[in-house]
Amino acid sequence: MPAVFAGGGSVFATPSARSWLRLLEAVEQPHRAGRVRSAALSVFLGHDEQTLDAAGDELADRLGPRLRRWADLLADRGVAAFLEVLTAEEGLPERVLARPDGERVLTDLRHIGQVLHAAAQRESLGLTALVEWLRRRIAQSSVEGADERSRRLESDAAAVQVMTVHVSKGLEFPVVYVPFAWDRWVPDEPQVLRLHDEQGRRVLDVGGPGGAGYAPARARHEAEESGEDLRLLYVALTRARCQVVAHWAPSGNTTAAPLHRLLFGAAGAGAEPPARVQPPGDDDVAAALDVLAARSGGGIEVAEVARRPVPRWEPPAPPAPELSVSRFTRTLDDDWRRTSYSALTRSAHDAAHEQHLASEPDEPVTDDERDAEVPVPEAPPADALPSPLSALPGGAAFGTLVHAVLEDLDPAALDERCADAVARHLVPGVAAEALADGLRPVLTTPLGEFGLSLSAVAATDRLAELDFELPLAGGDAAVPHATLADVVALLRRYDLGPLAGYADLLAGLEPQALRGFLTGSIDAVLRLPGPVFAVVDYKTNRLDTEPLSTWHYRPAAMAEEMQRAHYVLQALLYCVALHRYLRWRLPGYDPERHLGPVLYLFVRGMAGPATPAGAGVFSWTPPPGLVPELSDLLAGRP
Repeated sequence: MPAVFAGGGSVFATPSARSWLRLLEAVEQPHRAGRVRSAALSVFLGHDEQTLDAAGDELADRLGPRLRRWADLLADRGVAAFLEVLTAEEGLPERVLARPDGERVLTDLRHIGQVLHAAAQRESLGLTALVEWLRRRIAQSSVEGADERSRRLESDAAAVQVMTVHVSKGLEFPVVYVPFAWDRWVPDEPQVLRLHDEQGRRVLDVGGPGGAGYAPARARHEAEESGEDLRLLYVALTRARCQVVAHWAPSGNTTAAPLHRLLFGAAGAGAEPPARVQPPGDDDVAAALDVLAARSGGGIEVAEVARRPVPRWEPPAPPAPELSVSRFTRTLDDDWRRTSYSALTRSAHDAAHEQHLASEPDEPVTDDERDAEVPVPEAPPADALPSPLSALPGGAAFGTLVHAVLEDLDPAALDERCADAVARHLVPGVAAEALADGLRPVLTTPLGEFGLSLSAVAATDRLAELDFELPLAGGDAAVPHATLADVVALLRRYDLGPLAGYADLLAGLEPQALRGFLTGSIDAVLRLPGPVFAVVDYKTNRLDTEPLSTWHYRPAAMAEEMQRAHYVLQALLYCVALHRYLRWRLPGYDPERHLGPVLYLFVRGMAGPATPAGAGVFSWTPPPGLVPELSDLLAGRP
């Protein structure tokens, strides 16, 4: 008969938890034959002792590559993906559900998998740490814990629910079986007594049989226990809507059992039967029960349980469903998407760099700062300052390293920040001392017209890594939406100054629809005197071949790179994000007063206080009205 246990308990106390532990131990160290053979016996792989013995070392050799592949999968995609792949490859549902307890086991396996996945994500656990985490939970499973550790019920639509009387309080069922109310073991001389004294205070008497006052305390303890037994019996007998089936049998433990006391205690109406009642003879039992049934007016029936083999329950075969082919008639809206600067400009970049456009959080690698091949018609002047980062490499990894240092900027602790970043990112050819020496002039280079440098901006005036997720054309609402072609038309109505030719370059991109959500992350927002709020983005691009100098990062060269790499679009999207943020957070916000310049810091051209004016820092203020109008366009408002 299918049954589910509704008593809760820790899922880590189940055989399924031990199967998970054996599997993860083998995935962690697939070269250890003992762990591999132990995992083979788990429910995941489904081998038995006979096949394990017959296969010998060959089984471990055969399972090793599979376990290594699963280890890579778990490290790359997490526990949830690992469990789904393993379930499909090993045919887990078909094999487990063929067992009598299969639904229970499969529920526990998936429950533990979900808890492991959540723990790995929450605590950033690698495989070894995850194995230790699970080992501790199994060891602690006897102690009641958090809700996530309580066992979940599998499907109980066609199953008997097995539960304690305490759990059943407040519940109702069509039919209730009470199979053990005839049995109650009571120790002759309990060591620990639980009772209430004359003032109603709870007492725990641990003096034992030799302690003072043991006899009266024991009498009070047994009286309270016998009364509680009767109250629990009342709960059990009143859970049914239609029928209660209660069993009685004589045994050595029957004298104190609540059902036996109720049936044969000869107490009057409303009186409590004695704590112990000796069982009558068989004939007297039958006669007393027949009298009880006769007095009930048909409400109680007495039946003797015959000894017979118990057949296995077989569910009725469900009728074969009538199947029909369902046809998908809706139109998929492939214009709605989560997009970013990287995605919008992907078609403009070389195929080799398509997957590495990364000032955005939806891209794991930062390579929108690759080196450009910009033809230079003349040599640098003699007074040009050398780039402080000339001796350091380029590429995505170096760009990520520089961003890591500047994100957590502390000019007074630059050496420590560089050492920490180099230790975490491990870029070949970059020493912490060289990185600190190269970035120190960057922190003291004037930032355009304001004359301030990064080191002069207080931490309270700098907001690093402003992540945003902006709705485009209403987000998920059906409103008119724009395309990149509409952005081009808008830009052509404004004087973009040194970026005047950018609208024509933007027109060459794919005319993508702007619906859904725009995501991104601004490297920093500075609050400058005014107050004016400026967007800051750090770039490590090489604009020419080495040796680089501040002349290679003169305003004209940076303006050309801003347009070639579509940084203009990136800057405008960042300005829209800042505009919406300030509109929400700044009282009395006026975009014409509070929206400041865009500062793109080409760090290889920032050589300290002596940097020629305009070099290394591309400062551009969008024309008044452009940013609010672009924000409205992206929001689907005319």
